[in-house]
Amino acid sequence: MSTAPAPGPRDAKPDAPAGPRPKPRPALVFDDPLDQQSSDDTDRGWGERAPSAGSAADLARFLDEKPPHHI
Repeated sequence: MSTAPAPGPRDAKPDAPAGPRPKPRPALVFDDPLDQQSSDDTDRGWGERAPSAGSAADLARFLDEKPPHHI
């Protein structure tokens, strides 16, 4: 019996590029998440609209937010 490896295809040269490199995974961040402002911490996160100037915009907001029993 021979102790030589079986003949077959050889691996590519280790110095040759093997195609595009995979993207590195993002690093883990162990900061306190409560230090950052979330969308719920803002008026916009609660559904508030940006302040607008003009009585037409105020009327539109009033009509949009009027409860059904006030029609």
